[in-house]
Amino acid sequence: MDTLTLSRLADGLRNAGIDVELRAGASAVDPAIAGAACDSRAVRASDLFVCKGAAFRPAFLSGAHEAGAVAYLCTETLATDLAAAEPDLPALVVAKGDLRRAMALASAAAFAHPDRDVPLVGITGTKGKTTCAYMLRSILDHARGEGRCGIIGTVETYDGVEDGASRNTTPEAPDLWRHLANARDAHLDALVMEVSSQALKYDRSYGVGLELGCFLNIGLDHISAVEHKDFDDYFSSKLRIFGQCRQAVVNLDSDHADQILAAAKAGAAERILTFGLERMNAYAWASDLQTSELGMSFTLHLGDKSRAATLPFPGDFSVSNALCAAVCAEQLGLSVDQIVNGLAVTRVPGRMEFYRSADGRLTAVVDYAHNRMAFDSLLSAVKKSFAGAQLIAVFGAVGGKAVERRHDLPEVAAQYVDRIVLTTDDPWTEDPAEICRQMEESLPEGFAHETVLDREEAAARAFDLAAEHIANGGRAVVLLLAKGSDATQHMADGYAPVETDSSLAERHVAAYDTGC
Repeated sequence: MDTLTLSRLADGLRNAGIDVELRAGASAVDPAIAGAACDSRAVRASDLFVCKGAAFRPAFLSGAHEAGAVAYLCTETLATDLAAAEPDLPALVVAKGDLRRAMALASAAAFAHPDRDVPLVGITGTKGKTTCAYMLRSILDHARGEGRCGIIGTVETYDGVEDGASRNTTPEAPDLWRHLANARDAHLDALVMEVSSQALKYDRSYGVGLELGCFLNIGLDHISAVEHKDFDDYFSSKLRIFGQCRQAVVNLDSDHADQILAAAKAGAAERILTFGLERMNAYAWASDLQTSELGMSFTLHLGDKSRAATLPFPGDFSVSNALCAAVCAEQLGLSVDQIVNGLAVTRVPGRMEFYRSADGRLTAVVDYAHNRMAFDSLLSAVKKSFAGAQLIAVFGAVGGKAVERRHDLPEVAAQYVDRIVLTTDDPWTEDPAEICRQMEESLPEGFAHETVLDREEAAARAFDLAAEHIANGGRAVVLLLAKGSDATQHMADGYAPVETDSSLAERHVAAYDTGC
């Protein structure tokens, strides 16, 4: 492999249409570049350090230099101050509007384009990305061995080297390319990644070559002053995935399916594979859907093959996600038998987790559902699966973004559940009490609800209500929504530790079983 020097990297950026100036440091060295980072705490020897963000300070560059960075990428507005702080370091200087694309392309080159050596599956959509990603991972790991499939997404990042909780659904470009390089070096069989609309809009995933690019669905979400200004911006951002995949996988049941298919045909994809519930014209479809408290059973039709299949959680939308995962798995070389075996044992941390009491009268459901589409799909499925049981939902709405959820979530929940306990959910700089007050305004007059701001106390209240109903001869389901396995609350002064919804559910169901 030829050594990548800073000057060669500059030439590559120019060839990609980016106006970049190479400014030699006082040492006049043309250093070899072996990686990239945008966080000084993540810098390794021979890295290119990307100086970005409104709060960036020259001290961050100095810290990166001490950690081993040999050059940096910055905008013209920062160049003078950074050169004064670190005169020995050479720099690549670009216009402000080019920084994100330059960062992505430079990171890809610095890590030697690992996307060319590991089959990558990218999944976008308003809901279902995490579940679909874990389904595909389950299929691959069940067939090839634990740890053979990497994952980058909302819940965790595993790349064969690093394994831990994720902060962003799709990380910034230098971090993303580092994970892809780790997957290559670990010789993983494949890596599946959730691709958020923000990642597509702001070029976090720019230049990543996907073997398969999947579009699950589209709905109203992430519309705010700090995310997407309107639905068109949100939708068009997601459609950009088709410009970087070899094969496109499209859900025919999605709203705006015709536009999605048109974008797939206009993109870089060499082939388009479709899926849809009970759509015999799709490449993958399902029939004979049956739901129960234990999950779903159906017949999987994949190309010219058919098999009986099961999922350990309910909902037609779960079957839709499974169809997408099945298409991807087949294109990665898995047989239909391996696919149905892997689907049957899928587990998604914080997604459709069921905790059942020994007597079967109390069930807790933990799920990350946090937007209108996800609420409607999940709650309708639970109501159908647990006919006759009292449904009690615990949820809040985030602060600082996605303000439409304060109306959507209570409005949708009131259609399916019997009681609601409103609580805190990552309020950030906003008052959680005011967020809950706004949510109350969207509940039908007289609807049974209360507000308990402490999330752990809110969960305890919901389980107390369930126990009262069970004591009177009924059955109850408590739904803890939106936080899943998150162990923090995003507050004004940072991230505060909290007990996860998964832990709360397990603890309260165990307490019910022991009669405590």
